[in-house]
Amino acid sequence: MTRYLASLLLIFMLASTIMADRFSVEKESDKVTVNLDGKLFTEYLTKSGAKPVLWPVIGPNGEPVTRGFPMREVSPDEKDDHVHHRSFWFTHGAVNDTSFWHEGSDSTGNIVHREFLTVEGGDEAVIETKNDWIDRHGDVICHDVRKQTFGVAGDSRFIDFDITLTAGDKPVTFGDTKEGSFGVRVAGTMRVNANKGGKIVNSHGQENKDAWGKQAPWVDYSGPAGDDIVGVAILNHPKSFRYPSHWHVRTYGLFAANVFGLHDFKGDSSINASHTLQPGESMTFYYRVLLHPGDVKDGKVAEAFEEYSKTEKASK
Repeated sequence: MTRYLASLLLIFMLASTIMADRFSVEKESDKVTVNLDGKLFTEYLTKSGAKPVLWPVIGPNGEPVTRGFPMREVSPDEKDDHVHHRSFWFTHGAVNDTSFWHEGSDSTGNIVHREFLTVEGGDEAVIETKNDWIDRHGDVICHDVRKQTFGVAGDSRFIDFDITLTAGDKPVTFGDTKEGSFGVRVAGTMRVNANKGGKIVNSHGQENKDAWGKQAPWVDYSGPAGDDIVGVAILNHPKSFRYPSHWHVRTYGLFAANVFGLHDFKGDSSINASHTLQPGESMTFYYRVLLHPGDVKDGKVAEAFEEYSKTEKASK
């Protein structure tokens, strides 16, 4: 009888483990903490500097894969440049006459959290929010709804970032500048300039400086985090606005998808890749950030893109 009860208890415990939610979320007024199997994955901060961000972002080996500065003191492997490069964000450097990319000057604006629309855990976690874009004059010129979905795929983790921007009651122009838009700043040890094995490669095989400004469905940035090589890949979904993106990706650690910066990327001032949203008009961007072990081949980034590209998304 004792053995029978013990077996039943073991079966119950195994079943409970299998059925347990992988992701849990803890919501507070100014942030949401996302835990994976009881350990921190990331935190969504409703305001850091002039915008919402994710920080820290923990990779598949348990180490941060985005830099900590300026949210904490600069570490020995980090640089204290570009205070606006806050881990994981979406902004743009020329929206009408305001820069949302930079912060702290008379020409900059703020992206202000308005409300949480969805916060839930389970097999995946979801954080959906609505945010106001307030220009240098204090006016709300547009808003965004951003949905961030956190999941696991094999040995990798992913964050799906879907964002729809909608103009207010006046036209809003997203200008042609390299300073944008969906950005990640990788951990200091991972940057190519750290000379520790960091590497940038895009879907066409272009590497490091040669990948800057190029158009590609995906880009991977890998390097050491802790004792392991890990990678951060950004995959651009085919239904995303102006797919495939150009990439403002730098050997000092900046990693950004930008569909607006063509006169910089192509070195041709006659090009104007700006886009104007008419009152009430929207545009939508879809990205998957894949946090994988190893380099681009170990992480099977090309295969991950093929799988992601087949997921259902609305055309916007």
